[in-house]
Amino acid sequence: MANATRSSGHPTGRGGGASAWASGGVVFAGVLMLVEGIFGILTGIAAIAEDDVYTRIGDYVFEFNLTTWGWIHLILGVLLAVTGWGVLKGAAWARGLGVGLAALVVVLQFIWLPYQPVWAIISIAIAVFVIWALCTDQGRPSSA
Repeated sequence: MANATRSSGHPTGRGGGASAWASGGVVFAGVLMLVEGIFGILTGIAAIAEDDVYTRIGDYVFEFNLTTWGWIHLILGVLLAVTGWGVLKGAAWARGLGVGLAALVVVLQFIWLPYQPVWAIISIAIAVFVIWALCTDQGRPSSA
């Protein structure tokens, strides 16, 4: 009977190349979450400090006061930055929380579209990548 694992320790049904991509993606996702969190903190501070920094483009169904948006971005930015740091450190709690926060970012950036349309779309794309990266990596194999 043939050996079921390759020399790298990965099962033959799954190549090492895909796992390397996903592992690299997790590190990149952690960095993106950290950067997205810092930008969220700055966006929140700008919206809280001055109500005239952002102007809404047209009418939109979801309408909040800019100070409320500032607090939402500030709190979410802090949570994203801490979770991104946790992902970079390899914390198990950070992966699940990262997927949940990235999903929340997608929804909130969709609602934030009238204020910063280009950045909201970029942020949605980043969050989708973060979800993919954190969900596809199988974790590091334990050394036995």
